[in-house]
Amino acid sequence: MTTLPPKPRSRPKNVSLLRHALMFRRDVLSAQPERLYGAWMAEFRTPLFRTYLLNQPDLVKTVLDNSLTRFPKSTRIRDGLTSLLGNSLFLSSGEDWLHQRRIVDPAFEGGRLREVFPMMWDCAVAAMERLEAQAGDSPVEVEAMTSHVAADVIFRTLFSLPITDKVAAGVFEEFRDYQRSMPLANTATFFPRAKWLPSFLTRRSRRAAERIRALIRQIAARRSAEIAAGTAPDDLATKLMTTPDPETGACFDTEEMVDQVSIFFLAGHETSASALAWSLYMLALYPEWQDRIAAEAEAEIEMDAPRFSVVSRLKLSRDVFRETLRLYPPVPNMVRETTCPETFRERDIKTGSQIIVSSWYMHRHTRIWDRPDEFCPHRFSTPEGKASMRDAYIPFSAGPRVCPGAAFAMLEGPLILSMLVRAYRFELVQDRPAVPIAHLTLRSRDGIWLKLSKRTPKAQAVPGRDDAEAGA
Repeated sequence: MTTLPPKPRSRPKNVSLLRHALMFRRDVLSAQPERLYGAWMAEFRTPLFRTYLLNQPDLVKTVLDNSLTRFPKSTRIRDGLTSLLGNSLFLSSGEDWLHQRRIVDPAFEGGRLREVFPMMWDCAVAAMERLEAQAGDSPVEVEAMTSHVAADVIFRTLFSLPITDKVAAGVFEEFRDYQRSMPLANTATFFPRAKWLPSFLTRRSRRAAERIRALIRQIAARRSAEIAAGTAPDDLATKLMTTPDPETGACFDTEEMVDQVSIFFLAGHETSASALAWSLYMLALYPEWQDRIAAEAEAEIEMDAPRFSVVSRLKLSRDVFRETLRLYPPVPNMVRETTCPETFRERDIKTGSQIIVSSWYMHRHTRIWDRPDEFCPHRFSTPEGKASMRDAYIPFSAGPRVCPGAAFAMLEGPLILSMLVRAYRFELVQDRPAVPIAHLTLRSRDGIWLKLSKRTPKAQAVPGRDDAEAGA
């Protein structure tokens, strides 16, 4: 019998609006009916509003390709995150968004990946060293560990600061408080006009957001002074703060930089932590795949000679990470809003309606994917898998608002995953199963608990190749 990865139980077919709201408040995913996994489109109708979920690939493409004009981000979603993210790339629109994207995109172009690789390597080594004290019979909460290493990656690559830096550690701790203070789900997603229902904001989360921004402001102001003095390191922050908009000539000022760092931390740290934690859980659930990843890492990774070219050789790890992103997309829902009347599948949709594009349902759609609920890392090498990937694989969104850090994440995830599995064996804890639930990102309801044991290295390292030989 095939072991399936954990998946939330769908709600009964017919429930009252009140019960649906209460279920939704606890978890977005388990509050939805099973039919969404096979539907091209669904309408959520009440006397107050209409919300539409799209799974049909061509309709999803239409929405995401026109996300700057016809289908911008939902106003309610923007309002709920402004206290932390300000007018950042994630929330901005119009000319503000275009200005920001013209500065941000060059910072994440291909050549920069080679430059940040040594910092990612150092983060992975630091994580391996921290885990040494936790290896043994006692379970380890893996999401906390991956959150720590992902935060380390963000601060080292952005500001050349390890997570042990006082201010960087402060941002990390405050962000954890921000996460804990947020509702499990934002009722505005399915109930956009019900102002009396709680949304993302709470007094505690608002105060945590203020503290996070104050700490980031300290770092950004310090970097601005270093740039003026000519002593700034050549990292992503310096690149972002010194790159002029090619059309206006304007650079990010300190406050704009605070906005961008806030979204880099939320998007780059939170989503990477989620994907890496679920990847480790998949490898514990399927130990045969874990052994293959460990063997690949032992053969390809030379711990005393880090080379960027190794990334292109971690093929199994990349397949596992990519398949995990399919099963557990860190951002399971994207909410857009119509700015004019639309017609989808012969249904008239009014201006101001909420449009939900759900990577969770698209990635598990029964009419798109073969055996959608199974863990099958090799699926992307098959003709059917490649076709499905083109049509319905959107872990980083798509269209003009596609995540600019997608290549960054696909470098970070497989590399850290391989290095951790090379050093440790991860095993399930029988009485602590992982249960997917939607927080800010997709996490496990009670955390992801695994047991760690040190692996015995095998003397099979292959000779290193120069960076010029191969690229990621």
